[in-house]
Amino acid sequence: MIKVKKRKFLLLPGDGIGPEVVGEVKKIIKWFNKNKSLDFEIDEDLAGGVSYDKHATPITDEVFYKALECEAVILGAVGGPKWDDVEFSKKPERALLKLRKELKLFANLRPAICFKQLVDASTLKPEIVSGLDIMIVRELTGGIYFGEPRGIKPIDNGERKGINTHVYTTSEIQRVARVAFDLAKKDKIMLLLVKINVMEAACFGKRSSDYMIRIQDVELNHMLADNCAMQLLRNPKQFDVIVTDNLFGDMLSDQASMLTGSLGLLPSASLGAKNKEGKIRAMYEPIHGSAPDIAGKGIANPIATILSFAMALRYSLNLDKEADALEKAVQSVLDEGLRTKDILSKGMKEVSTSEMGDAIISKLQ
Repeated sequence: MIKVKKRKFLLLPGDGIGPEVVGEVKKIIKWFNKNKSLDFEIDEDLAGGVSYDKHATPITDEVFYKALECEAVILGAVGGPKWDDVEFSKKPERALLKLRKELKLFANLRPAICFKQLVDASTLKPEIVSGLDIMIVRELTGGIYFGEPRGIKPIDNGERKGINTHVYTTSEIQRVARVAFDLAKKDKIMLLLVKINVMEAACFGKRSSDYMIRIQDVELNHMLADNCAMQLLRNPKQFDVIVTDNLFGDMLSDQASMLTGSLGLLPSASLGAKNKEGKIRAMYEPIHGSAPDIAGKGIANPIATILSFAMALRYSLNLDKEADALEKAVQSVLDEGLRTKDILSKGMKEVSTSEMGDAIISKLQ
C-alpha cells in the first residue's frame, strides 16, 4: 500500500494575541481531522519577537525550511513595543518579510467584506458600507520595501541620509496583475493604483498592465492612489478588485479594512506562483497585528485568523466545500449575536476568544 503524505500546516503564532487566535485555528484543524476524516498535520514553531528572545533571530533557518516543506503557513502576528530597540535587521517583522521574499509570495489578497450583521460597527453610514465586497491585491515582494539601494549613510556637514528605492520590473508587475485579472468578476472593474503624476516607476507599471488587458475579459481603469484613499471613504462600493504596489497596498488595505468595523474580522492570503503540479507556496494571516495591549486577556477576535484558514483550505488545498462550511459557520455565529469585545454592540452577547472559536466549531457540527 502506498502511504499518502499528510498535508502539513506550519503554525507560527508569533507575538501578542497571535497565540490566542492561532489556538482557535488549531482546534478547528483538529475538528476537521476527527469529523471529516481529513489528514491535516500540525507543526508549530516560533517566529517574530518570541523567536528573537529565544534564538536572537526573528526566524531560524530550521523554521524557514519547515515553511518550505509544508502545504501552507498560518501566521498569527509579530512585533510589539517590547522589541522597539532591537537592531533593525533582527526586528520581529523581519521574519514576516523573509518568509514573503524567500517563499516568493508575491501576491497578497486582502478581502474587505462588510458582514451584514456588523454594518453598524463601521464608522461610516450603513448605506455606504452595506454590501461592501472588495478584494485588494497587493504586490508583496518588490517595490520600496525590497528595492536596492537602501539603508542609512553619512553625507556632508555631519548629516545622514536614509535611502529606500521604489523599483519594479515588467514581469513583477504583470504577474501580480494576472492574479488580479483572474479574481476580477466578468464585466467588473479592476483598478491599478499608481502615482503616474509623480513617479516614473508608476508610469512604467501602467504601460505594463495596459499591455495585458488585450487578452482579458475585464475592464481595467487606472486611479491615483491618493484619490483611491478618498474614494474608499466616499463611495467604496464602486470598487471590485484593486491591484496596487507594495507600499500603497499596505496603507489602502488597512484603510479598506476599517470600513468593515474591525481589523479583527479580515483575513489575508499571500500566494506564490503555481509549480508544475499546480501547487503554490502560501502564507495566511489576519491583518490585525499583534495588539499587545489586549494580549493575554482572552478578548481578541479570532474570526480573521479563522477566515484566513478558510482561505488556506480554498487556495492551497482546493477544499472549497470545507472553506464554504467554515465561512458559513462564522456567519451563523454572528447571526446569533455572539460578539468579541471589539465588535460588541447593544443587545449582543459578549464572548471570549475561546468561546467564539467553540461557537464556530459548534456550527460546523
